[in-house]
Amino acid sequence: MKIRTLNSENMGALLELMQKRKPSSFPQQEKAVNEILTAVREKGDEALFAYTEQFDHAKLTPETILVSAEEIREAYEEVGADFLRIIRAAASRIRAFHEKQLEKSWFVTEENGSLLGQRVIPLQKVGLYAPGGTAAYPSSVLMNVLPAKIAGVPEIILCTPCGADGKAAAPTVVAAHEAGVGRIFKIGGAQAVAAMAFGTESVPKVDKITGPGNIYVALAKKAVYGYVSIDSVAGPSEILILADESANPRYIAADLLSQAEHDVLASAVCVTTSMELAEKISNEVEAFIPGLARRDIIRSSVDTYGVILVADNMEEAIGAVNEIASEHLEILTADPFAVMPKIINAGAVFLGDYASEPLGDYFAGPNHVLPTCGTARFFSALSVQDFVKKSSVIYFSKEALEPLHSDIEFFAKTEGLTAHANSIAVRFEKENDR
Repeated sequence: MKIRTLNSENMGALLELMQKRKPSSFPQQEKAVNEILTAVREKGDEALFAYTEQFDHAKLTPETILVSAEEIREAYEEVGADFLRIIRAAASRIRAFHEKQLEKSWFVTEENGSLLGQRVIPLQKVGLYAPGGTAAYPSSVLMNVLPAKIAGVPEIILCTPCGADGKAAAPTVVAAHEAGVGRIFKIGGAQAVAAMAFGTESVPKVDKITGPGNIYVALAKKAVYGYVSIDSVAGPSEILILADESANPRYIAADLLSQAEHDVLASAVCVTTSMELAEKISNEVEAFIPGLARRDIIRSSVDTYGVILVADNMEEAIGAVNEIASEHLEILTADPFAVMPKIINAGAVFLGDYASEPLGDYFAGPNHVLPTCGTARFFSALSVQDFVKKSSVIYFSKEALEPLHSDIEFFAKTEGLTAHANSIAVRFEKENDR
């Protein structure tokens, strides 16, 4: 694994390289996605079924597009008791964490007859996307569905691609059923995003689309934003580890590779204050790779987007961490709790030797749908708040408005909006005439 001194030149090169992984850097795929979106919007089910046959080699009809009760039963038999036990335990932890995020409506009143408040209202219809085949991630199904359920969304659908046999991945089906999804549609790719965004004869139009997918799914979500809301335009996975000389190089190497195996575009970066540690980490990485199942993907990811940066001191290292603004940040220092308050840009922060990133992926409870490609500077993890909207509530009696009306009229006239001023003034014109 490459080792570089942390300086402005190397930092600039890393940031530029990481930005090239953004979905907006794929114009050829974007053109293909736009064609799919247009076709589904104009032709509905006809285009949806044609693309499913073309890409997934499955012939669907309005009668077979939904996962049936029999297919759900078969999925439970296929995954077995151990999977079911673990998925339920994970769901319990995820549910408990997200229940703490639930906000309530609030109102305040004054004696003069005014009432101000905020209504928290769940979205009415949400569409979730789950990858299929070898990229089936039932953990992501839980992470997307459970916050929506806790928020009170009354209708939740899920789209996931089927195989040539017309069946969706069993772990995805079971996770969706356990989490409380109402309907599971056996469609995937940009065409599924289009169906949820615009609606077809079989698939309802939703208010928001969330969930991970490949570059075509990410670009489709980007394109339909505005017709519907989305969680984010997610880029490839990434991990950043901040370490001092006290850290275990074997742990760091294992954690870096846990993200590198996702995708050839995944990024694995370590920032450390110790050159000796950096060399040990690099050696451990090279020792691990040959024994890992996805070694070819890992090798490509590490060679292209993997680097160990060696800083002169911890303050410089922390500065680099905040500039990178990684999706996942592990702090492996002698006192990670002292370092944490200095971190302002990270999707999720993992502290200490035994909070490795996969703990967050599966079981800890916080959401693993996180901002990528530096967007942790202004975006947050998926949460219950992503599935609600907020409406302001205003009530004023005449007595409450009376002492304010002249100031409001003055304000409006200052902006040249005399109709605004008049809207207030007409309510007091009799008083003004006296």
